[in-house]
Formats: sequence, C-alpha cells, structure tokens
Amino acid sequence: MAAKILAFAGSARKDSWNKKLVQYAAEIAKEQGALVTVIDLADYPMPLYDGDLEQNDGVPHTAKTLKKLMCEHDGIIVSTPEYNSEIPPILKNTIDWVSRPDPSDERRLVAYSGRTAAVISAAPGSLGGTRVRMSLRALLSYLGMVVVPEQFGLADCGKAFEDDGSLRSEVDQTLLIETIQRLVSLAER
Repeated sequence: MAAKILAFAGSARKDSWNKKLVQYAAEIAKEQGALVTVIDLADYPMPLYDGDLEQNDGVPHTAKTLKKLMCEHDGIIVSTPEYNSEIPPILKNTIDWVSRPDPSDERRLVAYSGRTAAVISAAPGSLGGTRVRMSLRALLSYLGMVVVPEQFGLADCGKAFEDDGSLRSEVDQTLLIETIQRLVSLAER
C-alpha cells in the first residue's frame, strides 16, 4: 500500500525557500510511489497557544482540521527555516495546537505518535539550517514520531534552485532523494 505523506514548510512567507524545497521533496516522494498532500501553514491560521484561551474557547477549528489531516497520513515532510538558530514561531505554534488532546477519548499525541517524519531545511547561510533541524528532530521524536536518520539541509538556498524548482547540485539532489526514500520506505510499514 502506498504511503500517504503530508508535506509543508514551517513558513508562511509567500516566496519562502522552504516552500520551494518542500514542493521539490514532495515530487520526489511521488516518484517513490507515495501519495502526497502539500499544504501551506498560511491556510491554517491559529492564535498563539495559550492554555487559558484553550480552556475558554477550545482548540481552534484550523488546528482541529490540520490534526485530522495529519491523522490521515502515515508521515510528514517538514521543511523549516531557521529563526535565530531555532524553530520558527508559526511552526512551533502549529505543533503545539495540533498536540492538544480532544476532550473525547483519544490517545495521547494522536497526530504524531507512530508516524514518520523527514526534517529538511533551506537557509541562506553555509550551514543550511543545521541547528533548527536538530531542535525540530528532537521535538518530533519527543512527540512520538519516528524521525528518519537522514536529514537534508540546503545551504546558500538563494542560488540553489533551477528555474523549474529542481536543485542545481547533483550532490544536493542525491542527499534529498536518499532522505525522502527512507521516509517513504518507513512510512509504508
């Protein structure tokens, strides 16, 4: 059975390099036989997580919708920018809201637990988002996801893409393909 993969960037910026990278990664996953859904976090606006807000108003509809979507997939591809060496606020806030339990009898961290994740990043610097990938990998693991050991960071991202959205460097292409192949393989299980 084909793996179902949800792919998104941890950025709401219209011309995000990470949106471009996740689109390319999604095409690779499709070539590997996965069924891929690409979403934009800008389409799922949520207030900053606040326990009092949750208690008074409940979990936002957009968080419930995204949680349901995540539950319908076997794995995720997350391409994240690096903000001051860490996870961008929109991505962390999304992760936090989606982690909230439903008052119904639902198991803990249902949208994350047992699912597979590939963490990739694009950054203008020479490290390609290494620091943020480490933080995000740790967070997703803590939430119960199986994070593939391969990871991909695209350095100097402003010069890394061809006009068609593919990567210029064959080395970058190979490393990204290996990461996505492992994701698809594990998610199929």
